[in-house]
Amino acid sequence: MAGLLTLLAENATIIISGARIAKEIGVSRSTVWRWMERLRGLGVKVKGQPATGYFLEQVPNILTPDMLKQRLKGSLFGKHIYHFFKTDSTNRVALELGHAGEPEGAVVLAEEQTAGRGRAGRVWSSERAAGIYVTLLLRPKLAPVQAPLLTMMAGLSAHAAVEAVTGLAVDLKWPNDLIIRGKKVGGILTEMHAEPGQVRFVIVGIGLNVNQEKFPGELASIATSLRLETGKPQSRMELLVRLLREFESDYNRMLREGVASVVKRFEVISSYAHGKRVRVTNGTESYLGTTAGLGPEGLLQVERDDGRVVTVIAGDVAEAR
Repeated sequence: MAGLLTLLAENATIIISGARIAKEIGVSRSTVWRWMERLRGLGVKVKGQPATGYFLEQVPNILTPDMLKQRLKGSLFGKHIYHFFKTDSTNRVALELGHAGEPEGAVVLAEEQTAGRGRAGRVWSSERAAGIYVTLLLRPKLAPVQAPLLTMMAGLSAHAAVEAVTGLAVDLKWPNDLIIRGKKVGGILTEMHAEPGQVRFVIVGIGLNVNQEKFPGELASIATSLRLETGKPQSRMELLVRLLREFESDYNRMLREGVASVVKRFEVISSYAHGKRVRVTNGTESYLGTTAGLGPEGLLQVERDDGRVVTVIAGDVAEAR
């Protein structure tokens, strides 16, 4: 179906007969009709019918591989792109690709996730064609203890991309959230498969709320989108291309300069790194304190109210209000 969408996009506003479409993409005319109905169901504004032909009223805001590859020529992430209109989780698909030997740089995209995952087993709300739901497959030459820093690095990349495209001021909450005006606009979930002393592969899942106009239930008070913050729709394609370019640059820099550069940059950008009053919750333990910087491996240091300085290895860190 991606081939159909690309053909329509390349001939936007021009009527193309069903017979020509079927011939050019190598399917039957009945399949063309079924796919047209699916595209309409995804919100793509396709006009016409089998007897007269079809055309797009406007270029759709869909992340098709062909259009993405054109924008990513020469990039590590422009060669192997797997696009789904609907899947349970891009991270799950990427894990399977990693185990199957897929090369570094594979990109898994979805217009909609039915079981998107966040940190600590949480569900990531993945409204159809409203956000960016992408997972990248990496095979870095890093020690397993260093791999979690890819989460922070991805945060830096997403931070740079969002600020460049939208002009919004974005904060980074340790270790994996993007925040605008106190609400979450994006998150990162990194998963690693390793052997003793050696990383086999890492997948980095990135979710960005782009064009959501509202959020369900309790999410309304804690989540936001770029559309809500700017007051206008944003191009997911522009954001994704910028994100992947920033990520590739940051990834190469991290491999070249080492993980210390990631920690230093994160400390500069994140308001949570120093002097932030926070509540840390880890299992049954919960305590208040003030953030006191990051350790060499990127772990958050917190000075508890009882005076002890502790290293946060796992758990939730939230601003104390």
